[in-house]
Amino acid sequence: MTRLRVLAPLLAAAALAAVAVATVRDAGCDDPGYYAPIEGGYELVGGCLAAGDLLVADPAPAAPAEGVDAGRG
Repeated sequence: MTRLRVLAPLLAAAALAAVAVATVRDAGCDDPGYYAPIEGGYELVGGCLAAGDLLVADPAPAAPAEGVDAGRG
C-alpha cells in the first residue's frame, strides 16, 4: 500500500507532463516569435498572438489617501 502512495503522485505528474508536451507540440503555431528590446521595455515580434487576443483591464481609480479632503482641489 505504501508503494502505491509513493508511485501514484509520480505517475499522475508524468501523465500531466505528457499531456502538456502534446498540447504545446500540437498548438499549431509555426512562428513562435521573439521579444525585441524597445525603448521602455520589450515587444513581442511575430508569434501566434494578435493585439486583439490579449484583454487588458482598465486600471482601477486610485483611492484617496486617509486624512486628505477629497473635496479640495
